[in-house]
Amino acid sequence: MKEILVETSARHIHLTTEAVEALFGKGYTLTKKKDLSQPGQFACEEKLTIVGPKGTLKASILGPVRSANQVEISLTDARAIGVQAPIRESGDIKGSAGCKLVGPAGELELSEGVIAAKRHIHLTPADAEEMGVKDKQIVAVKINSERSAVLCDVVVRVSDKFAPAMHIDTDEANATCAFGACKGIVII
Repeated sequence: MKEILVETSARHIHLTTEAVEALFGKGYTLTKKKDLSQPGQFACEEKLTIVGPKGTLKASILGPVRSANQVEISLTDARAIGVQAPIRESGDIKGSAGCKLVGPAGELELSEGVIAAKRHIHLTPADAEEMGVKDKQIVAVKINSERSAVLCDVVVRVSDKFAPAMHIDTDEANATCAFGACKGIVII
């Protein structure tokens, strides 16, 4: 059994180039605030307002730009703004909930793209081989914290573009006290 870093993935938004320009203005590029644990990924200075039928939330944007717009929120967030966000892997947005995004230069109505991200582990091929797991395999992870718990239905994602880390949303982090440099043990 191998330990893995457990990180909280707070609500955030991924945007296409076209969406960035619609929300911030023609020719606008996102401003990097800080690098994230996954290579090439970064948090941006810019924030947007997510609008649902019952309320609004502020959320950070993650870069770089992507091929599709995606809003990742917790199930608590989804209830607060009145959307039915399905639990999905990142990128699986077909038929998901929609919302409105509001930026300083415009608004954008998304017909789909709002999800609650399925808990997952990023691994390199070498790390996956060492752990004895494969891409898309479902495992459990024991969170070692003040409120230890075993989280089941964790999808393993393998790519040479990843760095080893487990991502859970804020609801899961709060429930398990998985704050700071929390570690988990992968159970196959």
